[in-house]
Amino acid sequence: MSPDHALDWRAPHETDVAQTIGVLRRGPGDPTYTRTPDGAIWRATLTDDGPATMRIVQRDVDLVRVEAWGTGAGAAVALAPSMLGERDDTTGFRTGVEELDAAHRRNPGLRVPRTARVMESLVPAILEQKVITLQAHASWRRLVLAFGTPAPGPVPTPMRVAPSADGWRAIPVWEWHRAGVDPKRAAAIQRAAARASRIEEAADLAPPDAAARLTVFPGVGAWTAAEVAQRAFGDADAVSVGDYHLANYVGHALFGRDMTDDEMLDALAPWAGQRYRVIRLMMAAGLRGRARRGPRMSFVDHRGR
Repeated sequence: MSPDHALDWRAPHETDVAQTIGVLRRGPGDPTYTRTPDGAIWRATLTDDGPATMRIVQRDVDLVRVEAWGTGAGAAVALAPSMLGERDDTTGFRTGVEELDAAHRRNPGLRVPRTARVMESLVPAILEQKVITLQAHASWRRLVLAFGTPAPGPVPTPMRVAPSADGWRAIPVWEWHRAGVDPKRAAAIQRAAARASRIEEAADLAPPDAAARLTVFPGVGAWTAAEVAQRAFGDADAVSVGDYHLANYVGHALFGRDMTDDEMLDALAPWAGQRYRVIRLMMAAGLRGRARRGPRMSFVDHRGR
């Protein structure tokens, strides 16, 4: 089946599609995202023009083929370069830490995506508040399967497009309960859905203004806003303050000890503007987030100013 729209995109820098947009997948059972044996990534999305299914294939380090089906196919293809990190230029980026700079050299195609679809990132972020990740992914899967719509086009497996704002608002109380979502998180999602057009505008705001736009809604705090910024806004500086594990992960990776959120922010301060990227590089470098025997990173010796 021929795509409704297609694009052969030549990136302005080396790009690793799987590394870049893998953060958009909400667990291995996410019905909006799948990867086929040929290496193609399929993603179902809801654009302003309607639903779309995208097939994304990496042809070279800077060449990507994007195909799309559905009434929103044209809009999805138009947003694809941004989603794949077109705006995320790392020219001249250095951390001054040997292990992290080595990780950056080994992962030159790791980009921060910008989907510009805010509700698609906000809803699963709210679902992930104060519960284990597996539970949040199960809730997302159940709700999207039950209340989403079939993904258009020749999908390789049954896929669904996440509900529209009206769709999220229409989910009855008992269905949230069956999906393992408590009333507080369900109410936060439905409040946001009631002002979805206002929320979607945040994609075009400066990062501080975008965060302020989101956190004005009850149930959307700094952690949730950062999780959205890392996916919908392409914000390479967004730190998920308040995360149950992150401060201790950063603390052990850098200094071999637990940290508070404030201590984590102090430790990341030398990389202001790139803090989320630095955290991703820590993970790409395989740095452990818990105590272990043996030497840690020589952070104090290598840090650049």
